[in-house]
Order: sequence, then structure tokens, then C-alpha cells
Amino acid sequence: MKMTGAEIVVACLLEQGVDTIFGYPGGAILNVYDALYKHRDQITHYLSSHEQGAAHMADGYARATGKVGVCLATSGPGATNLVTGIATAYMDSVPLVAITCNVTLPLLGKDSFQEVDIAGISMPITKHGYIVKNVDDLASTIRKAFRIASTGRPGPVLVDIPKDVTGAVTEYAPMTHNRRILGEGRRYSDEDIDRVIEMIKASKRPYLYVGGGAVISGASEELKKFVERIDVPVCDTLMGKGAFDGHDPHYTGMIGMHGTKTSNLGVSKCDLLIAMGARFTDRVIGNPNKFATGAKIIHIDIDPAEINKNIKVDDYIIGNLREVLHDLNAKLEPMKHTEWMKQIGEMKVKYPLFYDKSRLTGPMVIEALDKLTKGDAIIVTDVGQHQMWAAQYYIYSRPRTLLSSGGLGTMGYGLGAAIGAKIAFPKRQVINIAGDGCFRMNMNELATASRYNVPVVEIIIDNRVLGMVRQWQTLYYGERYSATVIEDKVDYCKVAEGLGCMAIRITEPSEVEPALKKALSSGVPTVIDVVIEEDDKVFPMVSPGAPIEKAFDASDLEAMNQNA
Repeated sequence: MKMTGAEIVVACLLEQGVDTIFGYPGGAILNVYDALYKHRDQITHYLSSHEQGAAHMADGYARATGKVGVCLATSGPGATNLVTGIATAYMDSVPLVAITCNVTLPLLGKDSFQEVDIAGISMPITKHGYIVKNVDDLASTIRKAFRIASTGRPGPVLVDIPKDVTGAVTEYAPMTHNRRILGEGRRYSDEDIDRVIEMIKASKRPYLYVGGGAVISGASEELKKFVERIDVPVCDTLMGKGAFDGHDPHYTGMIGMHGTKTSNLGVSKCDLLIAMGARFTDRVIGNPNKFATGAKIIHIDIDPAEINKNIKVDDYIIGNLREVLHDLNAKLEPMKHTEWMKQIGEMKVKYPLFYDKSRLTGPMVIEALDKLTKGDAIIVTDVGQHQMWAAQYYIYSRPRTLLSSGGLGTMGYGLGAAIGAKIAFPKRQVINIAGDGCFRMNMNELATASRYNVPVVEIIIDNRVLGMVRQWQTLYYGERYSATVIEDKVDYCKVAEGLGCMAIRITEPSEVEPALKKALSSGVPTVIDVVIEEDDKVFPMVSPGAPIEKAFDASDLEAMNQNA
């Protein structure tokens, strides 16, 4: 049948099962929006307040569901406003297809109005990028974009379409089958599995380090079986939260700069470290020359580029983590590490997380939130101190329940992502935890939440400073608070109400539970402004470049200062 390029775009979205998209229209993409109008009963389009918000909404939708998120933008600044959201998705391996439209073919390369080479700009932050100059190539390109975004190590793909291509007419043939692309399937041998099993058998003090790949691959059930089979302590990264149940006695908390002392010390004392779907980022390993120096290291990951990139390993398996774990579990004999687990248990008792319960703090609010939601909410965060508190004090027992910008560290990510997640799961509680600095970045998306009555809860941990940067200035820059104090006349409750949301302010511990209960049951988008002290810090902490076993907390810092 004959179709325009714009109609082909919509037909291909429907082929891929897309029923929800996020975007912002403009002149170059008008043909696509006109085609979407005709299919508004099949695809729901959510108009963001800013294109960056649309990208984050698509990202949050993708992280929460495991599906490919889709965002749209017009040429020039519309396309460039997606860049931060695309980079956020790229760093955290989120399946995303961004469709932009450009100026017409005769105007390309002539510095035309609202022309930009978005495919070139986004090349380093996408799995692949296309500019479709022939309408005959459009359907196959969009289909490839979805396959690439969702297979192997997921990630964002950009498809840029000149406006005249969206208006051109060609013959459209519906997709009859979805062909596999190169790189899928099993990429390891039985010998690889056997070799790793022998290393596990030889270990007296194994430790499991779980990253985001365990969430992405859907490996939670196989991971639980693996841990039970070999009786091993488990730590995770920010991106790995929920892949392994945080209530399980084998669990020791997050590893790294703001990880628990138990995880950091335990990994430093182990004789075998098994890294699963993790990439040994600098915030996890600290000083790479002093990371797990007494251990042999096994790395299991779907991306061969990650092997030996940051840490040299003793052995590895390249493959889908769920499949690898299934094959390991099929061959592993049950074993016990009683003495090692006893040592780890003693460390957990000796080095608990703690905070001052006599006054209002971020951890207090997050612990109360965990209790009221029974750990079953989807928690979204922005980036900073509140992000680390959310990782430490909310207990994640299921995958895809913590959505956070781990790799890029994008301030302003959370509200858009929370809206995307809530649209995906309207019956689940979705809460974004933000700092006041982050909230300012994209608070305009409250208008999106109120327009569509998406009842997210936005908790602002409000200390009137850029908290994490100030913490570093306190510890390492002689308390020179350059450009980190944001005490001013902005009233976040009035801002929220002005954008159509309900607002609550908390200043005392006694107000926490009533405010959370009210927000969670309100049925409307609600902002809670939590006013805390400006110098609260995230502990434990590892100084930049230090070994992770040198984690310190407030009492350690006080002792160090007294001895200085």
C-alpha cells in the first residue's frame, strides 16, 4: 500500500508494539505529528514541557518496563535538547529510540533555519544513528533501530528524517518477521562455564558484585538460585539495586564511594570476586591498583568491550547474564561458606548504616517512605546526596524499582523519569527523590504531571545548597563554598501549586509520616518540600582515589580531625 514517510513512521511504531511516546512538536516534524493525530486512539502522545523532559520520560518508561522508550523532537534546538537525555540512557544501557526530523534535503548542509547535524552530534552517545534520506529506506531503518536498541547491551538509537522524506510517498510492506541481528545468542562455551565453576569450588571467601546488567537481563531468579547454591555474600551497585533482594541475609549493601563498610571491606578481603553485569566504574573500585588485590576476579558481561577495560580480570564469560547463570546453576553442586559468611555477618553488625534520629534528615524521610510503601514503590532519584541516601535507606527487593542516572549523573533526570514510570504503571506508587538543586533543573515538568494528572510524588530534600558538591568542598576544599549556596526567595511549594500540583512542607520529624501518607493517597501530583540542615553528609564515604577499604563515616572523620 502507498504511504507517506510520516505514515510509515507511525505504522512502524505500531508494528513494534509502541502505544506510548513522549515529545514536543515543531515545524520539521509536523508531518509525523499529523500522522500521529490520525492514530491517537492507538498511540498516546505525552507533550513534555521541554524536550529534555521527553527524553527522560521515555528513559523512565523504558527502565520501569524493560520496553524500548520512544521520544520525538523537531530539528535544531528541539533535537539538541534531547542530547542530555540520550546520553543519560547511553551511559546506563537504556533501550531508547529518539526520532527527530530535520530540514528538507535541499537545505541540508547550508546552515538553514533550525538545521543541525543531530546524527553527528549524538554519534558518541548512541549505539547507532541514522539520517534517512530516501523514503524507501525508512521502514527498514526504524525496524533496525528498535532491534539495535533492545538487543545485546541495550542503548539509545537516533533516527533523523528530513521533512520532505516524511512527506514523500512510497510503497509500504508490513513487517512479516523480526530478523535477528548479529551479536545475539550464546557467545560462550561449556568449557567457559566449567572453568568458572572450578574457580568457585577452589574459593574459600567468594564475593558477588552485582551491577545493572542483572536488572537489564532479567536475571533475578537465576541470581537468587546461584547465591543460595554457593552461599556467598552479595553487594551491588546503584544500577544493580533490586536485582538481588536487599532483605536477604546474604546481602551486604552497596559497594563503592558511598557503599557500606561491610561491602567495601568484604570485597577487599575476599579471595574470589565474581562481577556480574557490572563495569568496574571509578565510583565502585576507588583506586584501581588497590581494588580486591587478594582476589581472583571473574567478569560476566554481555559486552566484550567491558572485559579488562577498567580492571584486569583472571577469567570472564561474555553472554547474557540470565543465560550464563542458568548454565552455571545447572552444573554447580551446593556448597557452604559458613566461616566466611559468619565473618561477613559480624561486619554487618559492627558497621551498620546510621544517622541522627533526633532531627529531620533525608535518611529519616526515606526510611519512613520504605516503611509506608512496604518497599514496593518505584523510586526515582536525581543526582547527589539524596540519591545516595535513597540507595542506602530504601530496601529494594525487586528489579526495576530504582531508576537513577548512574553513569552520566544527570541533575534534573528524576521528575521526567518518574512521570514516564508512572504512565507505564499507573497503579503503582512512583516517587521521585530530588535535591533542591536538581529540582530547579526541570521543575517545569510538574506542568506535564498536572496536565495529564499523573500522580507522582516529588520529594525535595531541601538544604538550600548543592549538597554533594558542598560535602566535597567541606572535606577537600577548606570549606570554601564557591557557587554552591542557593539560599534565595524561591518557594517550592508555591512553584508546585502554580504549576497545578499539591504541595506540602516538612520541617519537623513529627510531620514526616502524615505528609507522606497524604501525598501517597492524594491521587494528584504532589510535591513535598523537606527542609533539612545544609551540612548533612552522606556516609560512609571513600575519598577520591583511595582504596575502598578506607571508607570512613562521621565518627571516623571526627577521630581523624582530633588526631590531625
